[in-house]
Amino acid sequence: MIDVYFWPTGNGKKITIMLEECGIKYHVIPVNINKGEQFKPEFLAISPNNKMPAIVDHDAQDLAIFESGAILQYLAEKAGRLLPRDTPGKYRVLSWVYWQVGGLGPMAGQAHHFLRYAPQQIEYAMHRFRTEVARLYKVMDVQLGTHEYLAGEYSIADIAAWPWVVRHDWQGQDLNDFPNVKRWFQAIGARAAVQRGADVGKEWVNFSQPMSDEDKKRLFNLRDEDLKKTTT
Repeated sequence: MIDVYFWPTGNGKKITIMLEECGIKYHVIPVNINKGEQFKPEFLAISPNNKMPAIVDHDAQDLAIFESGAILQYLAEKAGRLLPRDTPGKYRVLSWVYWQVGGLGPMAGQAHHFLRYAPQQIEYAMHRFRTEVARLYKVMDVQLGTHEYLAGEYSIADIAAWPWVVRHDWQGQDLNDFPNVKRWFQAIGARAAVQRGADVGKEWVNFSQPMSDEDKKRLFNLRDEDLKKTTT
């Protein structure tokens, strides 16, 4: 059994999707990042960078792993699925996994922050991250113009990237501008395992509702007078 320390974000959904694809039994332990639960000592003992997701594999001497890319690679090797064993194939996949964890995820996350959550609208930052995400989508679109999936066959590279494309609207992107990405996105979203993994925890967060003032203060380290400035 694997414990998954989880919140329904792009990075969190990578892991539940992968577990569903591999048919590995898992138990979800919520880590409400809006309430600061990622800073609890018991979680930091597993994930010292105070980020979720993280896992503990009780079938492997309680092995704890943090960072979503490392978790995906571990699960692929554990299950013998979705990561080629030959060296060229393996590194074609891992190149795209590292592209996602080092590029698409952080840039899309910054776009989410400045376009949706930031207490102040900063035009430079909004433009900077919207256009950088568009550039990364174009990189995917070119690759997917000659490959069915990012590294050829369906793999952890696709599982890494797909959850971050789910919120393309939060990033100021229109998938009609990236037809190959749109085709890929719809094909992956039709997979039953992806749907099951993406649904985990969906009832915990209402993304259509604005963030509360208390959560804004906690996340952005605002004082009451700072918060007032952003709403007047």
